[in-house]
Amino acid sequence: MNKAFVRELDDTSEYCPRCGSKGESVGRSTLKTYLTDDQLRQIADPANFCPSAQCRVAYFDGFERVVLTADIQRPIYPKDPTAPICACYGLTQADIEQDVQEGVVTRTKAILERAKSAESRCSELAANGRPCVAAVQKYYMQCRHDGGK
Repeated sequence: MNKAFVRELDDTSEYCPRCGSKGESVGRSTLKTYLTDDQLRQIADPANFCPSAQCRVAYFDGFERVVLTADIQRPIYPKDPTAPICACYGLTQADIEQDVQEGVVTRTKAILERAKSAESRCSELAANGRPCVAAVQKYYMQCRHDGGK
């Protein structure tokens, strides 16, 4: 049979074994921030963060080993909506909502500028190892659309 008509199997190691969401690859420095030494030994590289707010899995690997959100060392966004969206500088949903209600962007804009700077440590401090800029902007626009909550 011609290979052009044969579908290749998807690499399922990138997808959360519990909810099926596409994982976000994270480095060891991120894992060290959130996991104990014992948990680090139990999860292989490459590891992924499950971005689904509803899923109880925080991290997983290609062998379907998982670390649950309840078992990590501190709350993480978006799993816990009270956790900072910006892990580096502590900006929360409440801060963004307050900016929208007051009709200013003071806190949000200041954090976005700092998050783009060289002093940010997103690869270590953010649960997904990425800058918060997109998540902050998305939540800000959602709040504006919803009228400040």
